[in-house]
Amino acid sequence: MLKVRVIPTLLWKEFGLVKGIRFDSGRRVGAVLPAIKVYNQRDVDELFLADILANQENRESDLETIAEIGTSCYVPFTFGGGITNIQQVQNILESGADKISINSYAFEHPQIVSEIATRYGSQSIVGSIDVKLTSPNSWECFSHSGKHSTGRNVLDWAQELEARGVGEILLTSIDRDGTMTGYDIPLIAQVANKVKIPIIASGGAGNYQHMIQAVIEGGASAVAAASIFHFTEMTPAEAKITMRKAGIPTRC
Repeated sequence: MLKVRVIPTLLWKEFGLVKGIRFDSGRRVGAVLPAIKVYNQRDVDELFLADILANQENRESDLETIAEIGTSCYVPFTFGGGITNIQQVQNILESGADKISINSYAFEHPQIVSEIATRYGSQSIVGSIDVKLTSPNSWECFSHSGKHSTGRNVLDWAQELEARGVGEILLTSIDRDGTMTGYDIPLIAQVANKVKIPIIASGGAGNYQHMIQAVIEGGASAVAAASIFHFTEMTPAEAKITMRKAGIPTRC
């Protein structure tokens, strides 16, 4: 087993970070740069930063802020939000991001995924998939921060993203997001069994045992979380210690 990564998720909205429940991101949790500096000291493996209004407002993200983050962040970070063309990808990577994440635009323009993977390599692109459970053991993909139904089944879309060259998939359960009741293990397991690329489990982490379940029962290669790091005393470092005690290799 490859070493499992712990990845805090930061949702960037207007002038700060927010977190809510089921993609209702109304609660402010602080500023971006101070949070980055805190996580630099907390033994995280990577960070995931999403500009959650970029697609809804049909705008590009602030490259100046991304550059500031790149200068301040001492671990690899992935940036997503509002990406609609190759030039944006280049600008974001040149500003300091290690990877880009694409979600909404790819549903109507899937060729952009292939173009990014061909030009920059699969290691540079994360396919972000946000889903809702629509019937027993069936999940539908949603775009624009969970606002728009795409009509796409998660298993079919995950396989298409893999075929087009994404290096990994960030898989978020909208139903579990922010609830701290645990990841959707059947969802993670089904997607992990359909693709060969790493799956980052996201949505619902409330304790370290949830992370262990996502890896052992779900087959996730990494765990992403936000609320437990924003609102509790739990830390990424302790998460990795607990996973190692459960026999899961993690990065030191």
